[in-house]
Amino acid sequence: MAPAKAAWFVAGTDTGVGKTFITCALLLALKGHGVSAIGMKPVAAGTDAEGRNDDVEALIAAASMPAPRALINPYLLQAAIAPHIAAAEEGRSIDIGSIVAAFDTLRGLADALLVEGVGGFCVPLGPHRDTADLAEALGLPVILVVGMRLGCINHALLTRQAIAARGLQLAGWVANHIDPDMSHCSENRVALEERLGAPLLGVIPANSTPEQAAKLITLPDWISPAPRQAA
Repeated sequence: MAPAKAAWFVAGTDTGVGKTFITCALLLALKGHGVSAIGMKPVAAGTDAEGRNDDVEALIAAASMPAPRALINPYLLQAAIAPHIAAAEEGRSIDIGSIVAAFDTLRGLADALLVEGVGGFCVPLGPHRDTADLAEALGLPVILVVGMRLGCINHALLTRQAIAARGLQLAGWVANHIDPDMSHCSENRVALEERLGAPLLGVIPANSTPEQAAKLITLPDWISPAPRQAA
């Protein structure tokens, strides 16, 4: 069972590797173990006709309890493009300090909090800040979602290096099979297990539902997150 008031940062090796899908599965897995959990998407880009974002809605639906939408998603940008470009087009600035304040409030509402990044680990959030800066400001252990497709080994190892460069712990990783036709998938997964130096928390088949994925995720006794650093 996760420690009280625990939190993790969910990063991806790239855009479209299933961060939201895996975050929802983790939320459901925690809930299944009697741990109340909330998902946070600090920055989301792309809204529908009703002004809502699919990722944010999925996290809200998978959470154990309701929480203020403004805290779950402090920055909602209309265009489904890189967040720093979308923010610039709207004349907005993404403030990491505001996100940390929302995180601090949310963290007191549940036993566990999963913070999902946007795009890959180093996606820009503005002229001088990126998602890695956000992860560092929060100071959380990282769960890495690896989209299993051609090129995933290089992407995963580079992301691990970026996580370590920020002084953060890679708490575990999930192999998410986003390409059902990937050649030598098991061999690629073994290569990652040998090199990432973190527990493999789950191997998720292509076309799984979050509920199915939740049953395939292992929830070890993760250590308590390191104290967050100042933004």
